[in-house]
Amino acid sequence: MNTESNQNIRGRLKNGNARYRALDDARRIETAENGQHPYAIVVCCSDSRVIPEKIFSAGLGELFVIRVAGNVLDKHQFGSIEYAAAHLHCSHILVLGHTGCGAVTAALSGGGEGFIQYITDDILEAVGEERDPDAACRLNALHAADRLRREFEEHPEIKDVHIEAAVYDIRSGAVEWL
Repeated sequence: MNTESNQNIRGRLKNGNARYRALDDARRIETAENGQHPYAIVVCCSDSRVIPEKIFSAGLGELFVIRVAGNVLDKHQFGSIEYAAAHLHCSHILVLGHTGCGAVTAALSGGGEGFIQYITDDILEAVGEERDPDAACRLNALHAADRLRREFEEHPEIKDVHIEAAVYDIRSGAVEWL
């Protein structure tokens, strides 16, 4: 990438931030002064087409979103979830997979290299012998939800949190609850 491209990208980011600041001033100040009180935790993919706040028409401070490629989980995500459930009193966790997931596709086509392999290895464990991408996305989301249940079953401070999985269709915009 050349310097001009980076300057253009920076300009787009700055302009976007200016538009945001102009639109949501009252809610931003309210959450800054009174804290965040999200009603749900959403664990989803980092894919730029999967934006929980837009998908669920949620505003600032309403969702506690954890994004990681392939919606895979490790200790960092577990810590974030534990914080949101125990300290912010979120009583609902949604693992949101999506169609057309690049991480799932990479796993199904033989895994990845470098750090990506950590993600694809987890996905391969989740999907087993399944090779249909849409079915694999569902299995991957269900696997993450099951893993959350297992990891947190011994945590009394979040034992009553409801955990479920869904898949977002990037074409239709519909969410299929699993």
